Amino acid sequence: MIAFRVFFDFNKVALAAMVEEIAFTEDEFLSGRIKVMQPKKGFRAGIDTVLLAASVDLKSANIAEFGAGSGIASCCVLADLITANATLIDFNPEALALAKKNLEKNRFHKRAKILLLDVTNKGSVREEAGLRNNYYNSIIANPPFFDARAGTLSPDISRADSRHMQNDDLDKWVKCAASSAAAGAEVIFIHSIAALPRLLASFSARFGNISVLPICPRPGQNASRVLIRAIKGSRASLALLAPLVLHGVVGNSYSEQADAIFRGKSRISWKNAP
Repeated sequence: MIAFRVFFDFNKVALAAMVEEIAFTEDEFLSGRIKVMQPKKGFRAGIDTVLLAASVDLKSANIAEFGAGSGIASCCVLADLITANATLIDFNPEALALAKKNLEKNRFHKRAKILLLDVTNKGSVREEAGLRNNYYNSIIANPPFFDARAGTLSPDISRADSRHMQNDDLDKWVKCAASSAAAGAEVIFIHSIAALPRLLASFSARFGNISVLPICPRPGQNASRVLIRAIKGSRASLALLAPLVLHGVVGNSYSEQADAIFRGKSRISWKNAP
């Protein structure tokens, strides 16, 4: 665990943002292929991050990650897609300072761009910040899970930002993805199962070839998470795929399929999609 202070700029404009005397851990992903730093407290990347990264089409050349945080999902993507470029978008400058360090630490910085931006802003603001329209082959997102109007927000601002959003902001994220995606591009979100009705409504209004992959903790248990993927410009029908089961009936070991994904030996397959 280390503490550090870092100053940086985005798009050659100096920002006062910094990470100051915050405790971090050094962690490994994909069997040690990725080495990253993330805050000891607040939002921490885990299995959702790796599943999202493993769902990206290997042929994608330009990937955008909404709500990129410390950049770990994009690092995992760039580790497998060795010629691809990634654009990481977040409105938290401290998180993006860490993303910048993680990209540099893994030598991905020459294939990545960082944008300080709230994707719910209007189109002219997004364009001015550098987010391109009709451009990206893959757009991925792990939006905050909880409604900011429900319950009590964490006093840790970064944790509150990463875990809570206004209920109608999810549709704005999908709308921004639709504007940013190229024709034929894939848009992939991972979210709680409770958000599936809203995701389906937002995706159905803008995309086709929607595939829903439930993620279940154990055999016979209800799904707790969902990966949803759609194609811009497609008219193909919806597909509900067989679930990804993370563990066996008992014990904490991952299932063979999940373990292979988390170790970076396998990827999410959308081949059963129409």
